[in-house]
Amino acid sequence: MGKIVLLDQSTIDKIAAGEVVERPSAVVKELVENAMDAGANAITVEIKGGGIDFIRITDNGGGISAEDIPAAFRRHATSKIRSVEDLLTVSSLGFRGEALASISAVSQVELITKTRDSLMGNCYVIEGSKEKSMEEIGCPEGTTFVVRNLFYNTPARKKFLKSAQTEAGYIGDLVERLAISHPNISFKFLNNNQLRLHTSGNGNLKDIIYHIYGRDIARELLEIDTQKENLVIRGFIAKPIVSRGNRNYMNYFMNGRYIKSKIIGKAIEEAYKPYTMQHRYPMTALYFELDSNLLDVNVHPTKMEIRFADNQEIYQYILDAVSEALAGKEMIPEVTLVKEEEKKEEKKISAPEPFEEKRIEKEKKEVEQKEKQREVAADVLREENSYMSPNSVVPVNSSVPEPTPVTVVENIAEPIIKKENIQQVSVFSEKLLDKEAKKQHRIIGQVFGTYWMVEYQDKLFMIDQHAAHEKVLFEQTMKNIEEKQFTSQMLSPPIILTLNMKEQEVLERYLPELTKIGFEIESFGGREYSVRAVPGNLFGIASMDFLMELIGSLLEEVHLKSSEVVLEKVASMSCKAAVKGNTKLSYVEAEALIDELMELENPYHCPHGRPVIVSMSKYELEKKFKRIIG
Repeated sequence: MGKIVLLDQSTIDKIAAGEVVERPSAVVKELVENAMDAGANAITVEIKGGGIDFIRITDNGGGISAEDIPAAFRRHATSKIRSVEDLLTVSSLGFRGEALASISAVSQVELITKTRDSLMGNCYVIEGSKEKSMEEIGCPEGTTFVVRNLFYNTPARKKFLKSAQTEAGYIGDLVERLAISHPNISFKFLNNNQLRLHTSGNGNLKDIIYHIYGRDIARELLEIDTQKENLVIRGFIAKPIVSRGNRNYMNYFMNGRYIKSKIIGKAIEEAYKPYTMQHRYPMTALYFELDSNLLDVNVHPTKMEIRFADNQEIYQYILDAVSEALAGKEMIPEVTLVKEEEKKEEKKISAPEPFEEKRIEKEKKEVEQKEKQREVAADVLREENSYMSPNSVVPVNSSVPEPTPVTVVENIAEPIIKKENIQQVSVFSEKLLDKEAKKQHRIIGQVFGTYWMVEYQDKLFMIDQHAAHEKVLFEQTMKNIEEKQFTSQMLSPPIILTLNMKEQEVLERYLPELTKIGFEIESFGGREYSVRAVPGNLFGIASMDFLMELIGSLLEEVHLKSSEVVLEKVASMSCKAAVKGNTKLSYVEAEALIDELMELENPYHCPHGRPVIVSMSKYELEKKFKRIIG
């Protein structure tokens, strides 16, 4: 081993900076969190060159006093804590005491700040941890940080950054999450002098979600507001129709801080599991408030990962809260035939019969021509009225004749009700599943040996018979298990399973629960187990592959209580007995299946998250047949 030496201060500073300043977004995060801790309610983030060339953070917070400025840039300097005990109860966002020292070690920093009680502000310049100047200047109350040439003195770090566009994207994502986590603060984000985001700071979370994610997501929100002992959960989750192939839309905040947590993420995903396809993830904006004594935020230098004192309790409460918000909502995807771009300025014109394309084009041109004529007439009327006396209809200039009255029509045709593509809606004021509504259902028939058509009011509903039967079997099994209506069916000969160590461990762990619901499993020597009986509803589908799949699925679950895991997995596996697609059902069988489906609390998705029912409106069909044109 080589000789051990002490590193020089410059190298120490740059190593420490590497723990905090990974990329430009880390600089923005630290400075914005400091601004929020300083009481700012308006924060502006400006960047150029992806934040590598230029970052400016401006706030209207309390500012930094002149005597504290040099100390703020020293390592382990902070105003948030005084002793190690304070780490357990700290509630501020930026308290590590490394941020400004680390940022100034690898960039050129200019600070302009003024406190409320000071007549003058101060401008402080520090580059590569070396103070350059400090002078009094006139400036408004608050603080502005300007960070230039990030990693200018550590080129090895700089070359591993992404492109300016990618780094700017990271900063944009960060500012969006900060805006969601603090809707009472007005955030402004400019990238290369272009305004990308501006929130009002009015405290309305739904407004923030609208600004960031758009109208389509904002109107599909479900509110959560619940409290249990030390934990408060509030915010919004989106209906299952809003899903993405990654977890980027899953936002959750603990005591005001954006965090990542496997416990919270797993609980949310588990609640959505009955409603969404595999590998699809929801949109959430949830705030958690928890006693700081029950969590540890010092797991990671960025404070993004946390540990809970009681994982199981937190997991179960979040799962219950999200599940309750999703339960009991009628959410049927609506299929439309109109392209998105064709719906922006639609107008409705009725025709008695379908007609040719030429006639459609001709009538559309006539409509456009009439609109232009009326617009011209309206312009003439407005222009001539501008010459009139305000108290009389007699023209001021007598040589100008009185204009002929013209009626201005703003909309030549009645606007249609816009339909959104694959929109999840509450279809009627009376639900499709209402007992009275059920009397109006009319089963039309089956197509492709898989889908049943049901007419109700001005909607056509299409039901996947396999998904429907899966859902019915799942709910029946869950009901029987909950009511302890278990039956066992003996297997002759028994099924012999050969398990590895992990599989043996999980089987032994869940064996009492499996026995309660009708399984008879015993050791057969060595790594083998004999399955002598299975629950009655699984008898027709029980096999070695089936049982190995059940044990394999139990291996994946670590957070749920034993009984809940087994109940869900067994009920899910019972779906394998469902009638398949391309299987001809009689009208009576289909009617019985649909009636059973309609009795369920949530018939909209099969246990694997696929939709059971989709709908199409009468309007969409008429649009396709040109009875309605746009």
